[in-house]
Amino acid sequence: MEGLSVGSVLLTACEGGLGLGLLKGLLELPSPPRHIFAACLDPQNVTDPNSIKAAVRKVQAEVGSAGLNLLINSSGTTRRSTVATETAENMSLVYTTNTIGPLQTCQAFLPLLKEAAEAEGQREMSCSRAAIINISSILGSIEVAEAWQERQDICYRCSKAALNMLTKCLALEYGSSGILCVSVDPGHVTPPLEQGMVSGGRLTLEESVRGVLQLLAQLSATNNGTFWDWRGQRLPW
Repeated sequence: MEGLSVGSVLLTACEGGLGLGLLKGLLELPSPPRHIFAACLDPQNVTDPNSIKAAVRKVQAEVGSAGLNLLINSSGTTRRSTVATETAENMSLVYTTNTIGPLQTCQAFLPLLKEAAEAEGQREMSCSRAAIINISSILGSIEVAEAWQERQDICYRCSKAALNMLTKCLALEYGSSGILCVSVDPGHVTPPLEQGMVSGGRLTLEESVRGVLQLLAQLSATNNGTFWDWRGQRLPW
């Protein structure tokens, strides 16, 4: 993780699970970020524009013209379901948290990300310059359709597939501004990040965090708009 050096980071869903693990991992880096902004998920107000705008103002007051280097959207929720039992309510709730929330956060912090990209001048795309990392899942891979027999979780799969498409769209739109956009699967952590989450082989939270941070240190322009796992392996959409 020695290669990861970033001035400022905003991390969502720091109340537990992967978000909290990444927060600790960032603080333990040999050269931790100068500014780390830890946000917690409020399921009732995850897409509240006023809450998001307030967060932007707080970050801007601290980073000034240097902008925000790294935005990590790690918010995620799920509901147990099958094709037969899935409901419109579940689909709406999970999509709101897993897809709409990250979209609105990216939109709101775009000016600060652009400032960071411009402040770094001619440097190559990287998480140290300006980047959006959307924490996704291999369950959102349409080609793989991982772990179907163990857990269908239609709402979760669909929301993460949508998040992956959002990542691709952000890469197409923001890439010309020097902002790197990548989806990352942190793996199936034991104990689970959330009840019912299944994603690949089981691993400890520490292993997942270490792998994700190592991956972030290696990402460059060639990775823009792509999907990777915690082991540094590229995943199919």
